[in-house]
Amino acid sequence: MASTGKRNGRRAGKEPVAGPPCPAQIDPLAALRGPDDPACDVYLTGTVFLDIVFTGLDSAPVRGTESWARGMGSSPGGVANMATALARLGLRTSLAAAFGDDHYGEYCWDALEQGEGIDLSPSRTVPGWHSPVTVSMAYEGERTMVSHGHEPPPEEPTPDCPPRARAAVASLTPGRSAPWIAQAARKGTRIFGDVGWDDTGAWDLAGLHDLQYCEAFLPNAAEAMRYTGTDTPRAAAHALAEHVPVVVVTLGAEGAYAVDRRTGETASVPAIEVEALDPTGAGDVFVAGFVTGSLAGWPLADRLAFAGLTAALSVQEFGGSLSAPGWAEIAAWWRRVQSVREQEPTALRRYGFLAGLVPEEAVRPWPLRRAVPTIGFRRSA
Repeated sequence: MASTGKRNGRRAGKEPVAGPPCPAQIDPLAALRGPDDPACDVYLTGTVFLDIVFTGLDSAPVRGTESWARGMGSSPGGVANMATALARLGLRTSLAAAFGDDHYGEYCWDALEQGEGIDLSPSRTVPGWHSPVTVSMAYEGERTMVSHGHEPPPEEPTPDCPPRARAAVASLTPGRSAPWIAQAARKGTRIFGDVGWDDTGAWDLAGLHDLQYCEAFLPNAAEAMRYTGTDTPRAAAHALAEHVPVVVVTLGAEGAYAVDRRTGETASVPAIEVEALDPTGAGDVFVAGFVTGSLAGWPLADRLAFAGLTAALSVQEFGGSLSAPGWAEIAAWWRRVQSVREQEPTALRRYGFLAGLVPEEAVRPWPLRRAVPTIGFRRSA
């Protein structure tokens, strides 16, 4: 692999980060871990962007005018959103990605490895390649994004043999296969697949070649119905279950619906009503929550509820990876909703499984304020 001082996932002179998750306070898989387990819980590969997020805009930018934002933050984005969400939930996360050899690339590398405890040993720095950048403008619960970047040189950022892992999250591409997905599945890695909008308009399920290796598939309602030619999200979920064991169809403000073909379970969980400030990365956080519950062996409805909760917490903050919640946020929310008078008992019971997961010492005041990392600030001594 080409390198400019970073080799096997680290700059020269420093050892790669490995071992227990950091900075998560709770290990959801603690009771399941054994001496022969893989060192990695979840493996990912993809493109890391530098996200620059402008917040507090009163409206979308207008042509020929200058808009002032009341806030700004910067953080790793792209596949880093998913990696950060998984790591903050306590999963040992390994990421294979190409990083630019500019200041942006170094910042993203350090933020992910040192700040989030993500293993970057499968990643590499590409000489002469600049980091892709996305500028996101958030206003009225919506977002507008502008991105710039180039494909990295032809060296594949994915190892020929991905590391042994409990699970992997794969973004399926219509009409294309990613060899690492089949390799990982043959090693026993559980593949969780998502998919983006099909710009070709074909919506041919047979074109998702790597779906055959997936244990779970998590499209949104529009994608699910287009791929199956059905009229309702539930019908689409059951049609997709003929091709993959577990199907989760996200319904936006209406929650999510899931089918487990192996057990015959179905689950429908409504969304949590929150004031959405920025939806960036919410889908990644949802998938991370579902993966966490799946690896922990929770019932389908609990997995769905947990995924929806983590996504709901994320949209209350600005940014992609900046907004991913950890166990402190989950614990604070759980204590808070239990203290609300006239709380709907049925709704409260739906999240009762959290009682055995979040210890009292993890509780922090609610609402929480998260630190927003920004390039340019010096660290205090």
